[in-house]
Amino acid sequence: MIERDAEGKALDLRLTRVLKNMVNELYGSLERDIDSYGLSRETFQILELLYNKGPHPIQKISDIFAIPSGSITYVVDKLEKKAFVERLPIPGDRRKTNVALTIAGRDYFDTIFPTHVQTISNNLSYITDEEKLQLIALLKKIGYGIKNAQDGQTDKGE
Repeated sequence: MIERDAEGKALDLRLTRVLKNMVNELYGSLERDIDSYGLSRETFQILELLYNKGPHPIQKISDIFAIPSGSITYVVDKLEKKAFVERLPIPGDRRKTNVALTIAGRDYFDTIFPTHVQTISNNLSYITDEEKLQLIALLKKIGYGIKNAQDGQTDKGE
């Protein structure tokens, strides 16, 4: 880790504020887009996961989105009542079920997802593709650096 002088620390604080403000604006825009479909964020996330990745066990969905088991059951029940998803038994394990999009659920998401993707593209249209690639690389570098530093601290504390 590099020790920073006062000027460097001020720059770090400015970068943190700019990142936070940008993320708030980006996610605020995406949340407004999701709200326009009359869906909760949890519902949208689940539909998007099933749309892009296929059927998933309820427990896995709960783990991915950190949704408590009681809440995930409630959300899946509501989606099932709308005929957007169905529960399918997992062969060899009668205790578990997969959640899968129905044809109606796929058709519905086919109508809203392209608009959502366009909203994302519109929000990110202020920089070039090359700048996006640079930003991805830089953000990964920061993220991995933080993770590695935390992992190192964990190892030292044991």
